[in-house]
Amino acid sequence: MNAFSANAFVPAIGRVLLAAIFIFSAIGKIAAPEATIGYIQSVGLPFATLGLAIAIAVELGGGLLLVLGVKARAVAALLAVFSVVTGLAFHSAIGDQNQLIHLLKNFAMAGGLLQVVAFGAGAFSVDQRLARPAARQFA
Repeated sequence: MNAFSANAFVPAIGRVLLAAIFIFSAIGKIAAPEATIGYIQSVGLPFATLGLAIAIAVELGGGLLLVLGVKARAVAALLAVFSVVTGLAFHSAIGDQNQLIHLLKNFAMAGGLLQVVAFGAGAFSVDQRLARPAARQFA
């Protein structure tokens, strides 16, 4: 595949779009940790402060790695599991249409991330760059 064909950009754009919600969510948690701790406690989960730290690490670290396409398959798998688990933990009141939409949004994100698991990071990623044989030097 030509590295500069129109289709070569699609996986990179997809990774950025998928990662955006995780990165922005992590920034929100960093900016207002008490709100997130309160939300975690409100659904009855223990160790809210630890949960906050884990969520920030997964969302920010995973989001940035996904944008760059570093270990994209593994990162996408982790983010997909995180999306399903957090969806079920925080949006399980599906009788409330808003909560149902949030749950389905999490499932949809997991679906998109599973596409990365299946097909890899694509062009314009660290994974792709590392997979290419080293360029030969000109004599």
